[in-house]
Amino acid sequence: MIRKVANNHLQGEYQSLFKGSGLEFDDLRPYQYGDDVRTIEWKVSAKGHGTFVKTFREDKDQSVYFLLDISGSQDIGQVGHKKIDHGKLIAGVLTLAAVFEGSQVGLISYSDQKEKLILPAKGGRQGVKMIRGIFEHENVSLKTDLNSLFTFALNLIKKRSVIVVISDFIDQGYERSLRAMAERHDLVAIQLTDPRESALPSLGIIPIFDKEKGRTTWVNTAFGNFSKKIADTFTTERENLQEICKKNQINYLSIDTSQDIVLPLIELFKYRNKRMKRG
Repeated sequence: MIRKVANNHLQGEYQSLFKGSGLEFDDLRPYQYGDDVRTIEWKVSAKGHGTFVKTFREDKDQSVYFLLDISGSQDIGQVGHKKIDHGKLIAGVLTLAAVFEGSQVGLISYSDQKEKLILPAKGGRQGVKMIRGIFEHENVSLKTDLNSLFTFALNLIKKRSVIVVISDFIDQGYERSLRAMAERHDLVAIQLTDPRESALPSLGIIPIFDKEKGRTTWVNTAFGNFSKKIADTFTTERENLQEICKKNQINYLSIDTSQDIVLPLIELFKYRNKRMKRG
């Protein structure tokens, strides 16, 4: 199924998802609306003949890293359609799409510690190794530490790469390290969500099991505006993440467990293709 999606939907005109801007300076050209402000050549622009941006030769050995959050908060949703299922499927599909276009692919699966590390390489064997690493790994921990994940990736990945983060981003204190990654790399943030997180029904007093801490808490869902507070918190946190991504040139995509993954990914391909053609 993964190979079919990658072959039929994510190739052809969408092939440049993983083509980064490269690092080797090529030329200057006039600034166009939508260009990354980080590519502006200020010394030339200051001469008064207009605003110019730097262009780069494409990196033929483009590396693509998948940072996959496999913590306990991902284990939410209907059987077979949980956030963790969607996350693994997305990582698998994009892995094969990257392999088919000749990119090097690598994997960092993380909870509050390194769970699985596969260093980048090319070819079909690497694709199989990645798929097995994504789907066959069993967790050591179920806790979350996104800041630790991003810090680990920053220390590991020295060369500018395309980094695809797949997570529900339910954590705190990771914003600074996320911004640091966006400064060094071409970053894509895919946020996984489930309807239960934002639309908790009024069911009276019910047990809520925290999979990361391994304990049960009894909550009165009918008390006051409890359900509304849950929904408002979810909306606020998602909007904050979107704002961070917008300010730091991070491609953001939200995928709900009730959605098919193909159409949102194709929209992401289209957006990145359009951006790459401008720059």
